[in-house]
Order: sequence, then C-alpha cells, then structure tokens
Amino acid sequence: MTYPTKSFNISALNGISEKQVKVHLALYEGYVKHTNFIMEKLAAVRSGQLELDPYMVSELRRRFAFEFDGMRMHEYYFSQFEGGSVPIVADSTFGRLVAEKYGNQDIITHIKEVAGSRGIGWVVVYADPSAHTLHTVFVNDHELGQLSGLPIILALDLWEHAFMVDYVPAEKKNYIDAFFSNINWGVVEKRFEEAK
Repeated sequence: MTYPTKSFNISALNGISEKQVKVHLALYEGYVKHTNFIMEKLAAVRSGQLELDPYMVSELRRRFAFEFDGMRMHEYYFSQFEGGSVPIVADSTFGRLVAEKYGNQDIITHIKEVAGSRGIGWVVVYADPSAHTLHTVFVNDHELGQLSGLPIILALDLWEHAFMVDYVPAEKKNYIDAFFSNINWGVVEKRFEEAK
C-alpha cells in the first residue's frame, strides 16, 4: 500500500501567489514520498528482504509520525481552498455551535489570536463530538501536541514555508488574513458534520 500524492483544485488565491502554492505543494509531495519510503523500508524489514540494525528501525518508526502527519496536515490545509472562498452558514449546526462557543467574538478572530502565538507550527481546530464543542490549539510540531482522537476540522499552516515566497516573517499577519480571505468554510463544516 502506498499513499498517493493528492491533487487539489485551487483557483487563484487572494494574497497567496501561485508560486507560493507551488512551492508549498512541492513540500507536501516530499511528505508523501517519505511516508511511502519509510513504509516500504519497514515492510522490507518485516518480510526479511532488508536487514537493518534495530536502532535504525526504531528511528524509522519515530520519523514515520513526522512524515505522515506532515502529509495529512497539508491535505487538510490545501483542501480548504478548493471551491473558492465560502462563508460559514450561520444557521447550520456548525454555525450555531460557533456562535454559542465564541459569542460576540467570531471564530476567525479567535483563530487569529491563537495564530499570533510566537513561533512556528499550526493552528488546528478540532471537533469534540462527545462534548459538543470545538477546541482551537497551537501545535508546534505536527507530529506532537495533537489532541488525541479528535477530528481535525481546520488546519492553518504557520511554518514559514507556507508564506515566505509572499511574506517575510514580520508580515505573518498578512498571510493569515489572506488565508481567511480564501478559505472554504463549507469544507470545514463538512468535516465537522462527518465528525459526529
């Protein structure tokens, strides 16, 4: 079994250049390639076709989470741009939960506050179906700090590779604004609905 490199139907984005998207997609393709590479090597070890020192095998297993989560987080990220900018439907189940949770402060303002945390990483919004709530978390490394068992409904990449073609680090806020001007909240709402 190998993971395919997914294609994303992304139209021209407001504030995020085509060159930036291409550079970022190439990074995603590297995660897919290395996820498959590690799986291939570990399968060869299990079948006896490849002999590796146990230390090397354990390091491949540790590295797998980095490559796999990098692959998957970027798939969440890029698919949010498909279909163009679509607002939150206020009277949907998701829209009502957002209004209930954030009150006068909308979810975008809240996510931007979390994204303003110093450092590189991700802002991830999770659905928690058992508690009927949302959690917005700053995750430094995509393979560490995820909320166990909770479905991801929104992923905002804050590593410099996501914006350095268009913005310098001091302009990260401009990139975040561009991200939200392009997001398809319908994709986020669908993820939320599927998380039930």
